[in-house]
Amino acid sequence: MNSGWIYREHVPRTADGLTVLDYYTQRYQHSSRAEWQSRIQAGQVLLSGVTTTIATRLVSGQELAYHRPPWQEPAVPLTFAVLHEDPDVLVVAKPAGLPVLPGGGFLEHTLLWQLQQRYPQDTPIPIHRLGRGTSGLLLLARSPAVRAYLSQQMRGHHIRKTYRALVQGTAMRDHFTITQPIGKQPYPVLGYVYGAHPEGAFAQSECKVLRRRADTTVLEVSILTGRPHQIRIHLATAGYPLVGDPLYTIGGRPIAPPAQGKLPVPGDCGYHLHAERLTLTQRSGAPLTVVCPPPTELTES
Repeated sequence: MNSGWIYREHVPRTADGLTVLDYYTQRYQHSSRAEWQSRIQAGQVLLSGVTTTIATRLVSGQELAYHRPPWQEPAVPLTFAVLHEDPDVLVVAKPAGLPVLPGGGFLEHTLLWQLQQRYPQDTPIPIHRLGRGTSGLLLLARSPAVRAYLSQQMRGHHIRKTYRALVQGTAMRDHFTITQPIGKQPYPVLGYVYGAHPEGAFAQSECKVLRRRADTTVLEVSILTGRPHQIRIHLATAGYPLVGDPLYTIGGRPIAPPAQGKLPVPGDCGYHLHAERLTLTQRSGAPLTVVCPPPTELTES
């Protein structure tokens, strides 16, 4: 069991006048109305620091706090390797299955929590996203100033990230570029997930064939933009979804949710994607390149 968590937030203007029960039921649909009612009546939700009722009407700006009791988190691999460490940055090799940030039932079983235990004085801050099912390199800043510097490099497309992916199909060209915009798509319970969207944000992926097998291909994929789930969405858009991807299918949109059974979500694992190489310019002006060898299924042999 973990130690539980307090989810704090301020009531937005759009929720002014809603009851506490209506607010939580509408905003957090991962739980039923009956579940939220039980939590509020058990005193797990505080309004401006005191317990409240299901019928209390909210005023914008008030503070709400949901005190979630301790829970058993799913088992994940918790070990990770530090491949580069200096006073400014940390680069770690994240195993597939380990979430980077809290969410979706994960709190202490996350890379960030583990880093907080290892670096209690100045917990490194992730600079980019890496999906739970993705393995490989994650870049972290060791101070707010370095975070700002690296974030500026990211916005200017000066940090280069290269991945390996195992995809379905073999008919692609040796080299190809994908520029499908990526945006939010409506999705049950979660509200939305990201997918191919004509009015989404610009994204670009450069792809190179490393090895064709009987019905799958190992690709090298370089990205300058870092949209959520960009590689998974882009390769599915091109007609070559990642082998084992439980969410994204041909066309770059999420798979239609089943009428019954588990709802696929972005944090589900099973696909084959590895962040292999990271190149950036340090504050000193010196280049830094870090490489993390891929797992066996993503090698060229």
